[in-house]
Amino acid sequence: MKRLIWMLCVGVFLNFSHEAQAQWTVIDPSNLVQNIKSAVQSTTTASNMVKSLQESIKIYNQSKAYYDALKSVHNLIKDARKVRLTIEMVSEITNIYVNGFNRMVSDPNFTADELAAISTGYARLLEEGGALVSELKNIVASGNGLSMSDKERMDMVERIYSQMLEYRNLTRYFTRKAISVSYIRSRDKGDMNRILALYGSPNERYW
Repeated sequence: MKRLIWMLCVGVFLNFSHEAQAQWTVIDPSNLVQNIKSAVQSTTTASNMVKSLQESIKIYNQSKAYYDALKSVHNLIKDARKVRLTIEMVSEITNIYVNGFNRMVSDPNFTADELAAISTGYARLLEEGGALVSELKNIVASGNGLSMSDKERMDMVERIYSQMLEYRNLTRYFTRKAISVSYIRSRDKGDMNRILALYGSPNERYW
């Protein structure tokens, strides 16, 4: 009976496959890598930022591969929608990181040390998100040796989903706080127009 429930749940996920595909954000970090190297004079600092970015993109790519693989498996757990949304948030976090930080490295209001700290913060958030995806894989995978009922699996998926949502929201908050520093510094310099052109007004937030 339990196996039948799992088989039926595959259809739930596949019904979302078109929608899910549209919600996964494709990211090209090459422009950000070049901007980091151009904006940060210290070779060591720039290298560390690029390394953090590359590790984050590795997590993004691994999550994308798992996301694609789920479309063809036959052992998805019952709460397929939460599985899908959890993995999609990895792409959202990565997009906020790449999109936001790409602007920040072009912002003279931030020092190289501040950019390095921001880069580390983004990388850590994505690292935590990647760990949640790994945990999710262990729950979803067949033959994992875990003796859990469907309810126990669903409860664990719900917990992981909630944690990933917290990381996504924290990434947005982290970005807003960083940009607010630039807003304040630009306001004090009387240079708000340039910063608004870089990030957009509060009503035009992309993060």
